[in-house]
Amino acid sequence: MIPFERLDLHKKQEYDRYLMHCGERGCEYSFVNKFLWGRQKAAFLDDTLVFFSQFDRRSVYPFPVGRGDLKPALDALIHDARMRGIPCCLSCMTEADCRLVEQLYPGRFRFHADRDSYDYIYSIDDLADLKGRKFQKKRPHLHRFEENHPDCRVLPLDENTRAAAFCMLQSWYENRLQADPTMDFDLEKVAMERAFAFQIPLGLEGIVLMDGNEVLAFAMGSFLREDTFDIHFEKAREDIQGAYAAVNRAFARHLRQKYPQLRWLNREDDMGLEGLRRAKLSYNPARLLEKYWARLWEEEDEI
Repeated sequence: MIPFERLDLHKKQEYDRYLMHCGERGCEYSFVNKFLWGRQKAAFLDDTLVFFSQFDRRSVYPFPVGRGDLKPALDALIHDARMRGIPCCLSCMTEADCRLVEQLYPGRFRFHADRDSYDYIYSIDDLADLKGRKFQKKRPHLHRFEENHPDCRVLPLDENTRAAAFCMLQSWYENRLQADPTMDFDLEKVAMERAFAFQIPLGLEGIVLMDGNEVLAFAMGSFLREDTFDIHFEKAREDIQGAYAAVNRAFARHLRQKYPQLRWLNREDDMGLEGLRRAKLSYNPARLLEKYWARLWEEEDEI
């Protein structure tokens, strides 16, 4: 079997040599996401980086990245799955990845679109300015927020504001679970706790909206590639009208001013949640980054 190991924070630069230059891929190819979410492991095979993910009780192999011929790595993943006695499922694939796999293994894989995992990609200028008719429903929420909180400040999420933001996050979870005790935030809570604990070594940046000493909202993210920033987390007080719209716009403005080369904000997927899908579509994404998964068709699968 492939000697997969849990991602080592001290090897972040080594992983990023592959992840930051692997073309336009989804948020799963962020080192931060792989470090924060679920049980993610990786291994270097010659000049290729391969992954093994155990997430939501599923074991999958995110598509490998590297320079040169990927077939030896794909052969190794197929063998690894057989040794583990699990189906060989490749995830986080682009259309080009699907074509490559079909070319290398004709008829041996079944391909499926994974709509719940499509990433929402936005123009940073759109989210920073909210101009035009397509955002006319957003602007009244922002005006109401500004009227009710004229002294609200945008501050960096750092050692001076981190504790207050984390306290606000705990209250957010308590309120959500009080409203609906059946909601499951376990994975997200672990990821959020890791994000706060390892913010600096992970290279996470963020802002908080503060009114006096009270945190109304915060956002955190990191670079996915040179022109794209990944928004990992965004939380706002749900009893304050316009707080989510305000932090969304404020973070886009902050990033545009600090990093003029940024063109895109990746606000990740909607996980198939209807309300989250409506919210993300309402901000008029420039495009959806499509993703696919593929399962090796074995002899025992034949009917």
